[in-house]
Amino acid sequence: MVTPSDGARPAAAGRAPSGQGGPGQRHAAGDGRAGGAPLLRLRGLGKRFGPVQALSGVDLDVPAGQVTALVGDNGAGKTTLIKCVAGIWEPSEGEIIWKGHPVHVRTPRDASALGIATVYQDLALCDNLDIVQNMMLGHEPRKFGLLDEVAMELTARRTLADLAVTTVRSVRQTVGSLSGGQRQSVAVARAGMQEAQLVIMDEPTAALGVSQTELVLALITRLAQRGHAVIVISHNLNDVFRVADRIAVLYLGRLVADGPAAEFDRQSVVDIMTTGTSLRRGSGASSREGALPAAPDTGWEV
Repeated sequence: MVTPSDGARPAAAGRAPSGQGGPGQRHAAGDGRAGGAPLLRLRGLGKRFGPVQALSGVDLDVPAGQVTALVGDNGAGKTTLIKCVAGIWEPSEGEIIWKGHPVHVRTPRDASALGIATVYQDLALCDNLDIVQNMMLGHEPRKFGLLDEVAMELTARRTLADLAVTTVRSVRQTVGSLSGGQRQSVAVARAGMQEAQLVIMDEPTAALGVSQTELVLALITRLAQRGHAVIVISHNLNDVFRVADRIAVLYLGRLVADGPAAEFDRQSVVDIMTTGTSLRRGSGASSREGALPAAPDTGWEV
């Protein structure tokens, strides 16, 4: 059950920053929250598995109407972090703040009730069902006790059109017949159709070809333009710098850098991912530089 803490107040509604040009200012304003509290805040988030500390003291803000890229080497804690937000695992410590309310997200149903949708790398689609059935799965409208097939198809068509997904021949073709990019589009559209305010995407362009990658990146941008907050996990830094407004870097379970994408370059991100620091950051230093204490005996420079 989602339980806001006593005394919490909803953050004031606002608009996400808009602009043109470089990263951090490319997305149009939607139902953003700039000027007030971010849509999602993590404060001191930690997760232990027995003696293993997978996450430690993670502080992260995720604004609406922007794409936040979460990057890090294998084992840095990216998947653990999003699973804590998505309700798969409950954090061992720390706080999740949603629209100004501290909340406890204990199950995926809790996350869905808040407006958090996660698109995992395996997509969780049913190959034997068509696009409409996959998009409406678990949310099927009924009429006189039967599935309302007409309403289901109209809803699916409208959602795909809103996201400018035009590459599928028919919404009644089976998902098993779709390309990788089309399957990713269906999974994202399903999240958008559920009125998700935060969409988390785990390696959305992995194993996709060039044209399919372009389709997915355009879809991510459109989600942000519609006012959704988007968290993208990716190892492909070319994709990250194309769509991200903000970049957050995890290193050995700690958030060691985050800030506007314009404050990073590819080499500095690689340096931070692999060593926890970068000598190239200079004027492009993260807004979190010096904010986190260095862990003992690691030599990290934050």
